[in-house]
Amino acid sequence: MKILVVGAEPRTLINFRGPLIRAMLAEGHEVSAAANGREPGTEAKLQQMGVSYYPIHIAHAGLNPLVDITTLLDLIRLIRRIKPDLVFSYTIKPVIYGGLAARFCGVKNIFSMIEGLGYAFMPWDSLIHVITSIIAKNLYRVGLLSSRKVFFLNPDDLEQFIKEGYVSRHRAVLLNGIGIDLEYFKKEQLSETSIIRFLMIARLIKDKGVREYINAARNIRARYQHVEFVLAGDLDQNPNSIRQEELDLWLKEGTIKYAGFIDDVRPLHRDCHVFILPSFYREGVPRTTLESMATGRAVITTDSTGCRETVNQAAGASGERIIKEGAGNLKFGRNGILVPVKDVDALVAAIEFFIDHPEQIEAMGRESRAYARERYDVHKVNARILQEMGLIDNNSNY
Repeated sequence: MKILVVGAEPRTLINFRGPLIRAMLAEGHEVSAAANGREPGTEAKLQQMGVSYYPIHIAHAGLNPLVDITTLLDLIRLIRRIKPDLVFSYTIKPVIYGGLAARFCGVKNIFSMIEGLGYAFMPWDSLIHVITSIIAKNLYRVGLLSSRKVFFLNPDDLEQFIKEGYVSRHRAVLLNGIGIDLEYFKKEQLSETSIIRFLMIARLIKDKGVREYINAARNIRARYQHVEFVLAGDLDQNPNSIRQEELDLWLKEGTIKYAGFIDDVRPLHRDCHVFILPSFYREGVPRTTLESMATGRAVITTDSTGCRETVNQAAGASGERIIKEGAGNLKFGRNGILVPVKDVDALVAAIEFFIDHPEQIEAMGRESRAYARERYDVHKVNARILQEMGLIDNNSNY
């Protein structure tokens, strides 16, 4: 079968979809890929895999009619040129315009993945946000019409799309995140140092909880000298992006150590003790958290869509037995702690728990690795995707 994979950014074809593409190739299928613009490093890796890459125009953010029409026309021309039997798209614009283009060209096998609902589904905070949200939601409705299956990464997104009529229940498929490569992200020994290091990796937008992280770091560093906070990620085109001046202030006051954008984040996970993501963004299941779990790191994150799925809330959470008085708004799981969204006091309490009980850093870290292996192994997730696409049979041991 000839398969076209459509993403927004070229590097995600390797970083996020690489194992899935390799699985498709291993089953004997011919795979082509398309994303925004040219990225020589990614193109070279795809070529080595035996994948043809085609650059198209996809704006990362915003709704510009001229740019989006260009995206649709690029995809129509590409699909007519390579004549794929199956089109698989992920992230909002590829899903919308990939679905429309494939439908226009008569492709029968159209599959889409919703990796999180993002800005368009956040509570409205401006007239522009209202307009953007309404347009995006209606485009979703049209773009998903011809998808045979729509993959979701968390139950909240799936139920919302069914309730609002974007997709019927029999076409909706719930996955355990996008999966994580447990061989690439190996379990790492905790650094033997007197410093306890907390890490956050995210796009620098306010909905990811960046400001909450900074405020918690300020609170902790004013009282503890042996604690460090690291922030990694790039400024974003999103309307809610952190401003450069704000980032410069944090660096000047020494609240955090800033790593910027890093393509290979494994050294960051290796050097940290606890991973923090205080997000209230409409996440799918945050990949950065899964990566940290795979390396054996305890997690602090929010009790919100997508994030709560990364903390194993099965019975037996060790932290519950030694929880401090006054921290009753924390939810302890086997591998980490859930805090309410936008609650800096709760975030501080969760951080202090690990400072006061360092033995739990290692114990919950082991549970993170076990939970990642049990639930988020990329090979298990990809097998489910291939089965739903009809590319392997349901009894395959892939």
